[in-house]
Amino acid sequence: MSSNDQDDKLVTNRVGMSARQVGFGNVPAIIVVDLQTGLTHPEYSLGADLTSVIEDTNRVTAAANETDVPVFYTRHVPYPGGRRVGIWQKIEDIDILDPSRESGQLDDRLDIHESSTVIDKRQASAFHETSLNSTLTGLGVDTVIITGCSTSGCIRATTLGACSHGYRTIVPSSCVGDRSEEQQDANLQDIQIRIGDVVSTEDVLKYLQSM
Repeated sequence: MSSNDQDDKLVTNRVGMSARQVGFGNVPAIIVVDLQTGLTHPEYSLGADLTSVIEDTNRVTAAANETDVPVFYTRHVPYPGGRRVGIWQKIEDIDILDPSRESGQLDDRLDIHESSTVIDKRQASAFHETSLNSTLTGLGVDTVIITGCSTSGCIRATTLGACSHGYRTIVPSSCVGDRSEEQQDANLQDIQIRIGDVVSTEDVLKYLQSM
């Protein structure tokens, strides 16, 4: 263990974080965040190679579809008139995620079942001014399993939104991705110690198959 790892462990232990798991509940839903082409292909300025993220997300959604667990896909859409509001003032190329462009469409490698729901959002969190929370509440959902990208942005924001609404928040680590390993690791660690449970995809699959 490096000195930095030891320091991190000392800090989290001292403030009483990371030891407790929220665990899985009884009524889950899957939220697939922003796996749009402009984010999943490295040739785009905002993109990275998220092939493995898509593959593992497809494994999770397939298991969900087999057990009638609802699946929601989100995508970023622009504000009217292309206005830059909030954090999007910081991101120069955010317009490539406009769904009217090929780069803004959901990646065609995703296995999107006809029973799935697509939700458009304008900010980082899938819960911000969308119908997601009211829909989950109506379905009696107590557990959300969050996949997609980017871990340091919309995944982190969505996990915080889910936790704030009282959901058990689960992130399968191989089903989320970012533009660098450093961003990925740092944000998964922070989600684990502050917000929800970062688990293996295999753990999620076993849970879904037991429903």
